[in-house]
Amino acid sequence: MDEVVFLTTGGTIDKDYPKVTKGWDFEIGNPAVPRIMERLSLPFSWRVTEVLRKDSQEITDDDRERIKSVLAGETCDRVIITHGTDTMLETAAYIYQCVSRFSNRKVIVLTGAVRPERFSNSDAPINIGVALAAVWLLDLEPGIYIAMNGLVIRWDKCVRDMETGHFVRKA
Repeated sequence: MDEVVFLTTGGTIDKDYPKVTKGWDFEIGNPAVPRIMERLSLPFSWRVTEVLRKDSQEITDDDRERIKSVLAGETCDRVIITHGTDTMLETAAYIYQCVSRFSNRKVIVLTGAVRPERFSNSDAPINIGVALAAVWLLDLEPGIYIAMNGLVIRWDKCVRDMETGHFVRKA
């Protein structure tokens, strides 16, 4: 069956305004993916599995083990992981260490947002759109990829330019 699975882990893409009185900091809210996907008319099915609700700076190796475990049990070969941008590359590297154990057919794309999906100028919808295109186009090249800033880059060929914040190809 034509299907895409989203694994959500939190990060800026899922951040929302504080729900408590006198709250001053954004908090991780409900996953943004359903809000984005429900606006679209798509010829394939999709589902969301919430794995974590954390800022990526707080993600630990135990959390990465949890992500890996969910991936290992996932039967769908097209997986998009929404993740905070600060440690997205570290999670990709961690997953790669054992990706061959659970499938050599999976296309795994990590994406996120620099601005929360709740913001009108968020990059979340375009990043989800690029990630969706990637999981379909990369059927013949399984692996782990980053989809950010309009680019799709294999995880080990990707770096984050700390001056611009953009994810780019390694020089």
